[in-house]
Amino acid sequence: MSDKLSVKERIAKRTALEFNDGDLVNLGAGIPLLCVKFIDEGKNVYLHAENGIIGATSLSETDDKEEFLRNHLMDAGENPIKLLPEGCIIDSATSFGIIRGGHLAVTVLGTMQVDQQGNLANWMVPGGKFAGMGGAMDLVVGAKKVIVATEHCAKDGTPKILKQCTFPLTGSKVVDLIITELAVFQVNKEGLILMEIASNITIEELKDKTDADFVVSKDLKNIEI
Repeated sequence: MSDKLSVKERIAKRTALEFNDGDLVNLGAGIPLLCVKFIDEGKNVYLHAENGIIGATSLSETDDKEEFLRNHLMDAGENPIKLLPEGCIIDSATSFGIIRGGHLAVTVLGTMQVDQQGNLANWMVPGGKFAGMGGAMDLVVGAKKVIVATEHCAKDGTPKILKQCTFPLTGSKVVDLIITELAVFQVNKEGLILMEIASNITIEELKDKTDADFVVSKDLKNIEI
């Protein structure tokens, strides 16, 4: 991974490799939204937002952010976006019909906790402020593939990948892939399989930073961009 990229950008760039040509993809707030910057040129990935957008893309450095906000062109997180020439605006009912009908190829979400059973907790910390679960509960059961893109540990250094989530769940046994700056885990019925590992960490060091149990793939690779 390039040293010029931040930790969050490295996670996003690795995550974007999971998108295939023609995929309809929903990106959550935070690290997932950074994936837009790293979609391969020539790969047609259509971004969906719950508030009623298909074919969104990020602004360029020369775009006027305020102009797009004035024109109410924003994603579900109120970030300014623009439409591809083939993009469209749809009503909220149709947007959620796409999600609940199983038409999304991929959704990428951040998280507070994720565990070895594929449980996801990303909407509230008990005792803290929260705005509601939003569309996340629909996304994790409607998308064909659910990817969690997150920093490996919380700000206080505690693991975010646990044996069992302790926060209220967004979805039960819904996660397919976990991507961090240190590792890529596949989630299956038996638990976590370590598929890729960062070149600057050993498996033993990774275990110290991961509360969850995992097995190491026979085809383990280094994370490469």
